[in-house]
Amino acid sequence: MSVFRAIYTSRPFGFDTAILRGVLRDARRCNERDGVTGALICRADIYLQWLEGPEDAVRRTLERIGRDDRHLEVKLHVAEPAPERMFGDWAMLHDPAASWVWTPEEVTAGAAERATPEEVTGFFLKLREDALSPDAG
Repeated sequence: MSVFRAIYTSRPFGFDTAILRGVLRDARRCNERDGVTGALICRADIYLQWLEGPEDAVRRTLERIGRDDRHLEVKLHVAEPAPERMFGDWAMLHDPAASWVWTPEEVTAGAAERATPEEVTGFFLKLREDALSPDAG
């Protein structure tokens, strides 16, 4: 099976713990059903998400997210074939507040809109490395 990956950013609408739990619950349920894996980096000011799996399933997931009123200003940064899954062990790995991602001030100033594919990919490579580290909780 070929793997397709997509990375997008969006601005949360009405971000709070209950909404975040709902986003994660929905993502994990749909991803398990559709054979999609990935990771979500989220804070009150930004969502960054990596999705991977069969191309049609990833594109359907992106369409569903685009219709979800919990996500504003969805911007697709990467959409391409990939040699393998990077987050195959996770229906949706979750990092609740990655401090090494842009600061809130950088997000407000448009960092997500200016981000390169390499920059957003780098965030997730670090997240994966941290999750696989023997020191990870």
